[in-house]
Amino acid sequence: MSDPFFHPVSGFDLPRFAGVPTFMRLPHVAPGDARFGDVQLGIIGVPWDSGTTNRPGPRHGPRQLRDASTMIRAEHPVSGVRPFEAANLADLGDVGPNPADIPDSMARITAFYEKVVGAGIRPLTAGGDHLTTLPVLRAVAAKGPVGMIHFDSHTDLFDSYFGGTMYTHGTPFRRAVEEGLLDPKRVVQIGIRGTMYDHEDRDFAKAEGIRIIPIEEFFARGIADVMAEAREIVGDGDTYISYDIDFVDPTFAPGTGTPEVGGPNSYQALQVVRELTGVRIVGADLVEVSPPFDASGGTAFLGVSIMFELLCQMVSHLAR
Repeated sequence: MSDPFFHPVSGFDLPRFAGVPTFMRLPHVAPGDARFGDVQLGIIGVPWDSGTTNRPGPRHGPRQLRDASTMIRAEHPVSGVRPFEAANLADLGDVGPNPADIPDSMARITAFYEKVVGAGIRPLTAGGDHLTTLPVLRAVAAKGPVGMIHFDSHTDLFDSYFGGTMYTHGTPFRRAVEEGLLDPKRVVQIGIRGTMYDHEDRDFAKAEGIRIIPIEEFFARGIADVMAEAREIVGDGDTYISYDIDFVDPTFAPGTGTPEVGGPNSYQALQVVRELTGVRIVGADLVEVSPPFDASGGTAFLGVSIMFELLCQMVSHLAR
């Protein structure tokens, strides 16, 4: 049973539209606070989108995701997991980026996560564009490469953009493999689709042993079969989960910078995370929610619902 200090504020005690929003109404505990060392799983915002090459806006994602997350309740409706009672959870605040300087922002993000990982806290990140994952991995995988299950419509395995720009939201996992942060033979990318520039990213994946499951195969085989393969690929080693909201069809998640039609619906978006049972998750993220394109707020609510599913998987592993 977790420390009651880390329990969220109940909607029966304070209406969900009232109070200062934190992720899932959890206490805000910043690095350096007296209770920081008691946190087991921390939710972190990274309001940064300087790696975006299409529609900007994910820098505003963490704030909207926090607001939407006030609707999250205590218990998973299927598994019965009550994550806020299973572990000490907290909102660790935002990493303050430098929106005018990509390398400086990445250094700031990595330094923040080094404090988190050094304290034994497993991070769940709300981005931010997908370049955010690279500096996070530099802290999470500092002791050795990890596996990754990656939900997305894009591989993010390109070498560069615009004649030599090496750090964009289309390149983070190419860099992560090159830097030895990811074990490519323990990486699976699920849901890849859309028109293409060329085959550079897929050629790199094939050469390195990264498994790509395109959306056509995803639907032909079904979620249970695909996710069984994903679990087999990552095995029982440390694994990172990276979830781009554009994995979901834009009918259900329009608020993102590079949407691709023909994706899963909102139920399927939750279902793939429910199939992560048994995976040793050492960190996870939900990225690319772009509030300027999310007029109804539905994308953000789907995003935090996915984050809740990830939390339930992460605390279940802590309990074992």
